[in-house]
Amino acid sequence: MKKILVFIFAFSFLVNSSYAGITFWTTEVQPERMEKQKIMAKAFEAKTGISVEVIPVEEKDLGTRATAAAAAGDLPDVIYHTLQYVLPWAEAGILDVDANNAVVKDLGKKTFAPGALNMAKSGSKIAAVPVDGWTQMVVYRKDLFQKAGLEPPTNYANIVKAINALSNDNMYGFVAATKTDENFMSQVLEHVLLANGVNLVKKGGTKKQGKALKNSLEFYKVLAKASPKGELFWKQSRALYFAGRTPMIIWSPFIMDELAGLRDSAPPTFNVDPTSNELAQKTGFITNFSGPDNKKGAAWADIRYFGITADADTDEAKKFIMYSMNEGYTATLGIAPEGKFPVRRGNSSDPNAYTKAWSKLPVGVDRKAPLTDLYSSDVINNIVAGLDTASRWGVKEGELSRASKIINSQFLNRITREFIDDQISVDEAVKKINAELAKF
Repeated sequence: MKKILVFIFAFSFLVNSSYAGITFWTTEVQPERMEKQKIMAKAFEAKTGISVEVIPVEEKDLGTRATAAAAAGDLPDVIYHTLQYVLPWAEAGILDVDANNAVVKDLGKKTFAPGALNMAKSGSKIAAVPVDGWTQMVVYRKDLFQKAGLEPPTNYANIVKAINALSNDNMYGFVAATKTDENFMSQVLEHVLLANGVNLVKKGGTKKQGKALKNSLEFYKVLAKASPKGELFWKQSRALYFAGRTPMIIWSPFIMDELAGLRDSAPPTFNVDPTSNELAQKTGFITNFSGPDNKKGAAWADIRYFGITADADTDEAKKFIMYSMNEGYTATLGIAPEGKFPVRRGNSSDPNAYTKAWSKLPVGVDRKAPLTDLYSSDVINNIVAGLDTASRWGVKEGELSRASKIINSQFLNRITREFIDDQISVDEAVKKINAELAKF
């Protein structure tokens, strides 16, 4: 009997050791999203025997918590995190770069959007596994553009032509971001400058600016002069577009369900029925647009990643990510589909499997409908394709941290606003920006 008991104990120990639980930090802390992640964790446990403790971490606290946990040798096994941490954490040894690169390789690099991979490159390796993302977009009234015989707003020149053609007493040609202390202005400015090939940083420092920045600032002034007076941010942009008072704004894809009348707190008001999807049907989206100094253009993107940490039970962590990016990937995107574009488009059997599955997920707040009921397949494929050319200042140079400090200082917003308000010339604006850049 003693031998049997010893055997049972030993077997139980081996089983429990083989299927050790893992911890997963997530910044998707909203109750509804947390519940979906816990359901996914249970499905993963049912398949593998590996339990997952889902731990919510506020995005604003993620950096300090990860640094403290690393110092204590107590990192979780997997972290769902933003782009800004990928390369700094790789350099600091918080991420297990080899493990993350192996997962990407096993999933197949060609199944991912190139932009999402490029922004996570550490040398020849991918430092974290891209999960989802979204691109900022030029949102425009394609019906008004077609009626006026205008080309879509794919570049600076086309946007200026549309402003000139569509501006009138009842229509602002554009609604720019001009409130200097709002992150929205920082985001829109980076997008506009990236489109024209402007980059503020280089390896080890900052770049002196010249012609391209000058052209970008002059373009941004055209946007601002076509806009209402005052301090404008996302709220005014959305409200005026929804009221039919402007043909163009720059916004995130989180507007897509609202355009279709699925959110009562942000209803389209340009017609008598705020629940109608009429405005959605009349709207086009441009993810990649260009300036005169950068014909290929650029798309501003926010990408999220899974990171296996240096303290992880590596095999278990790999299995969790592989599951979340394979059979569990539709559920992963389903946490918030309107803001989670599939950065992994498909698999070996169907290169577009996940894009198609994502497009059928219900979006909306007060009412829900799949994107395929609201937008054409061409529109859906176009916005997803924006992740192919996704970029941000400092990523390629390994200087995302420096770029973030520059952006967060908001001097670019303030100087741009001085130029917009005719307080300084464009040459003075470039000079002042260069003086500020030299401090970083």
